[in-house]
Amino acid sequence: MTQGAGQGYEPGSGYKPAPGYGYQTAYETTTPDPYDAAPAPPPAPYEPTRPDTPLVPPDYTPTARDLPVLTPDTERAGRPGPLYVVGDVHGYLDELLAALHERGLVDEDGHWSAGSARLWFLGDFTDRGPDGIGVIELVMQLSAEAAAAGGYCRALMGNHELLLLGAHRFGDTPVNSTAGTASFLAAWRLNGGQPSDMERLEDRHLTWISRLDAAYLTDGHLLLHSDTTAYLEYGSSIEEMNDAVTGVLQRGDADECWDLFRKFTKRFAFRGEGGAKAARELLSTYGGNQVVHGHSPIPYLLGEIGGEFPVDTEEGGHAVNGPMVYAENLAVAMDGGVTMDGRLLVAQLPLVS
Repeated sequence: MTQGAGQGYEPGSGYKPAPGYGYQTAYETTTPDPYDAAPAPPPAPYEPTRPDTPLVPPDYTPTARDLPVLTPDTERAGRPGPLYVVGDVHGYLDELLAALHERGLVDEDGHWSAGSARLWFLGDFTDRGPDGIGVIELVMQLSAEAAAAGGYCRALMGNHELLLLGAHRFGDTPVNSTAGTASFLAAWRLNGGQPSDMERLEDRHLTWISRLDAAYLTDGHLLLHSDTTAYLEYGSSIEEMNDAVTGVLQRGDADECWDLFRKFTKRFAFRGEGGAKAARELLSTYGGNQVVHGHSPIPYLLGEIGGEFPVDTEEGGHAVNGPMVYAENLAVAMDGGVTMDGRLLVAQLPLVS
């Protein structure tokens, strides 16, 4: 399998990540990356709440798809409602509610108002922003309300969900890292982890997060969180890959979970020369004709490539007006960079350049 060049940030590579997006590990726990603007909360004693509790309930069978979300009759009959996707939220609950309301998906009180519409969140609900748990609560609420109305609201696993699960489960337990010794808790703190989220985290949130799939195929769109081909390392079908990811969480081995997290932080597989080839590799394995992802903010993606995308250059940065379609129309980027003074994106598929 060909891993797209430049998919991740590795110390010493000469690559400088955009503010707030340089994932830090190992020695960086004592020497923070100067390009990461996310303030690290003051270190505080922390012990995992239940160190012997598995990340995923042992009786959970991922292929059974036992989430409390119903498949509406309209979809089974071949008449699905319109399809929407949401990029990275990162705790910005107010911005999320405003964006959903603008699209007619929720009413003024934040309740589902879109009937049979289908809504997918692409992951990264917490960290960096002020109310990650509030975001998770909203998505759980909308899942129930949408199902009752004949639509659905579902979500995918982002790398920050893996980071939060690891910080809660393993705390300061050392893990093997290519950059040295690190821990989930240290990486969580340095990458925007909010103490208020950890304090409010409940068993029901952990169960919901741990059951999220990593990818889903619908209407020819391959939905996933990260713009990487590392998913291919976990299976040759979507079902196999999703089961493999859940299996890692079920086993609860700190090093194995860390390796999964690091692979899902890789990025830029579909950017620049070779990007279309990488997208085709993923699509030929998992199906679909277009990859739709979050993870890499659009201003970040534009750092080293040109092209005409829905971004206006202004003094001091980029103004994101909508999703970015690139890689010969094979990829759609949905992270508008809400943590970088960008925009939280909600878009209806399909999209073309």
